[in-house]
Amino acid sequence: MRTLSVNIDHIATLRQARQEPFPDPVQAAALVELGGADGITVHLRQDRRHINDRDVKLLRQTIKTELTVEMAAKPDLIRFACKVKPDQVTLVPELVTEVTTTRGLDVVKEAKRLRQVVVLLKRAGIRVSLFVDPEPRQVVAAAKIGAQVVELNTDRYSKEPGHREFRLQELETAAQTAIQHGLTVHVGHGLDYQNVVPILQGNWAQGFSIGFAIVSRAVFVGLKQAVRDMKHLLEVYA
Repeated sequence: MRTLSVNIDHIATLRQARQEPFPDPVQAAALVELGGADGITVHLRQDRRHINDRDVKLLRQTIKTELTVEMAAKPDLIRFACKVKPDQVTLVPELVTEVTTTRGLDVVKEAKRLRQVVVLLKRAGIRVSLFVDPEPRQVVAAAKIGAQVVELNTDRYSKEPGHREFRLQELETAAQTAIQHGLTVHVGHGLDYQNVVPILQGNWAQGFSIGFAIVSRAVFVGLKQAVRDMKHLLEVYA
């Protein structure tokens, strides 16, 4: 079964642009669920530039689908996650200067440190996903340290239309490696209503984390309809 988890960070970005209490990402999550999403994703950054602690706590209390929290593997964030207990934590690299996450974790290099974080999260009953570039060695390293899910970074695939076939094969190879090592395969970053189709046709990804494209479409058709449109694509190509 394919699942759609909608990232609502950009609702919070709009709120923070004017330092107002609205639009509220928690209210947005309700509309996303009404649109048929299987989950809500938020990125709790160290600088709290959009999603904040209050948002995560209220989402945990109110949504009826799965809550995924993306975060850096920092002690204070991990402690917070273990208290709030989202359904899934996706560990991502984080730079203060970046607009959005573009690169995957270097699990090979950081295996020892990340293994400790994975253990802590799993002890708290939280499913652990690692956001990695589509490289088999990173996928294998993720499996070795105990991750249950890998989210393959689709940034290069999304941004290089002239090399799309090559990037698609790169993703599929990494996905097959993940499946062979018992990992669930998710994909995310830069996916939209057009470029998601070849991935759907490949039928090797189970979870889709999509945010910006859906929120952008929502400006014209409304949030619930924008989610329905993306969910429809996942069902059509099932």
